[in-house]
Amino acid sequence: MAQNAASQVDQGSLSAIFDGTNTIAQPVLQCVQVKPIAGQQGGPERFRVVFSDISNFVQSMLASQVNHHVHDGKLRKGVFVRLKQFQTNTVKNKKIIIVLELDVLEELGECEKIGQPQALDFKPDDAGPHSTTIHTGGFYGNNGQAAPQQQSLPARTNTASSSTAHANIYPIEALSPYAHKWTIKARVTNKSDIKTWHNKNGEGKLFSVNLLDESGEIRGTGFNDQCDVLYELFQEGGVYYITSPCRVQLAKKQFTNLNNDYELTFERDTMVEKAEEQNGVPQVRFNFTSIGDLQSVEKDTTIDTIGILKEIGETSQIVSKTTSKPYDKRELTLVDNSNFSVRLTIWGNSATTFDVAQESVIAFKGVKVSDFGGRSLSLLSSGSMTVDPDIDEAHKLKGWYDAQGRNDTFSSHINSASMGAAGGRMDPVKSIIQVKDENLGMSENTDYFTTRATIIYIKQDNFAYPACLKPDCNKKVIEIEQGQWRCEKCDQNHPKPEYRYIMSVNVSDHTGQLWLSCFDDVGRLVMGMSADQLMELKENDDKAAGDVFQDANCKTWVFKCRAKMDNFQDQQRVRYQVSGASPLNYSAECNKLAEMIKMYSME
Repeated sequence: MAQNAASQVDQGSLSAIFDGTNTIAQPVLQCVQVKPIAGQQGGPERFRVVFSDISNFVQSMLASQVNHHVHDGKLRKGVFVRLKQFQTNTVKNKKIIIVLELDVLEELGECEKIGQPQALDFKPDDAGPHSTTIHTGGFYGNNGQAAPQQQSLPARTNTASSSTAHANIYPIEALSPYAHKWTIKARVTNKSDIKTWHNKNGEGKLFSVNLLDESGEIRGTGFNDQCDVLYELFQEGGVYYITSPCRVQLAKKQFTNLNNDYELTFERDTMVEKAEEQNGVPQVRFNFTSIGDLQSVEKDTTIDTIGILKEIGETSQIVSKTTSKPYDKRELTLVDNSNFSVRLTIWGNSATTFDVAQESVIAFKGVKVSDFGGRSLSLLSSGSMTVDPDIDEAHKLKGWYDAQGRNDTFSSHINSASMGAAGGRMDPVKSIIQVKDENLGMSENTDYFTTRATIIYIKQDNFAYPACLKPDCNKKVIEIEQGQWRCEKCDQNHPKPEYRYIMSVNVSDHTGQLWLSCFDDVGRLVMGMSADQLMELKENDDKAAGDVFQDANCKTWVFKCRAKMDNFQDQQRVRYQVSGASPLNYSAECNKLAEMIKMYSME
């Protein structure tokens, strides 16, 4: 087996790759080592792999889209692979390959290292003229130290070659704050509208684009002058060369749904040039979640999904009660081969101009998961939808639907997560001491439980916050001047906020006490009025407001809760959040107690 496999390895190909004489587009190599790279906590998972061509060996780093070969157990020590797409670089005088795509050749089996391969002999004058750095999260054991000096070689892939003016093409995944003198070739998959902001420090405008290449995605933002210069140049679907200087900084996750720890800020001298050749760059990168798996996805998570368009709702409008501003919306129903359906809402121009045939396949990128009325989805303004995409998932889904799915019956997520204590998911009933003794919320997963408890105290300070008036926003607004409240997320000013509850409630049963966090829906039930009404009462008659809090005490409720570990002031603690509440049904509770008593009866 080893002799046969050795004959398939492209000996000498590694040296040829780096000295520019390589004629083998997809070299076959042996994997002689696989190790995880120690990176920053919460950063993307990285793997270091050593490949051998029998004559030489070279260190390599896997792009994140290739990690599944390691997770599946296919890429391991001793197996043989074919490199389909890759980039070359040199770090700390060591030659490395960034692997963008590979195939594991299972038919060649696996064996011990063949031959005695030697490290590539590096000559400093072999390297190109560009001096730059690449941050690899400790690729060569550099933990938190200064980034190593790197010399960059021309990128080589088996895709269409770059123009000579842009020979040093960087993969997006290799960008970091420590990199300089780089050029990326990327496709614009989304371009935002121009947004403006106004605050005490002044005003300005910005726009952003999502950029994609074979290795990953990154968000780029242009402010003020760069907004004027670049907005019309960038067009969705176009491919561009972007050359430093361009700031690479930690991504603000509240503004992006891309899987990248970094983002770009275009500067005055950033060079942007439309590429003449538009091939060699993928159209859109998806990371699909099936409709059946939505129940396990946390609320407010941003995902991609794909499904068959089963139903198309009519365009409707919702009108803000305070501003009277209309918002267009349209509800779609999607199904997939998990035999589940889901309601997905599209907004604004996407809703009014929607013209897609029923039973088409639609891939959505950037939809927000909501638990309103069960699991539902909402297309974000930064998201996109692609009709009948030419990808494997779409073809498989269409084949399943034509063969059997058209006549199937589908389950829905409606009310599967939002039922009260009387129905829906049957969370275990726990006493307060059981919640603590069983360490609910101490693990990585969220724990759900129901408890019967009596309110004994409600914190009266900071019981509500001023929220945006726009439907489905609910973000906190800031008063910038008298009668002007600013929502940065929606980029709008409002004459007044809508106050929403965010209360801390101390409850007790016969076993102990527990602090619970309650939001607006539960707060309205407990207090018997909206937060707007209570805030107005507190401003006009503080004593009357105090009486409302007092009246809410000593009442027993059935609280439907979730327990999850949270960080507060650099300390970890368990947070108990109420997702629903209902008054105690004394008749039903008495029947339960009577049944329990019967269990103790003796013949």
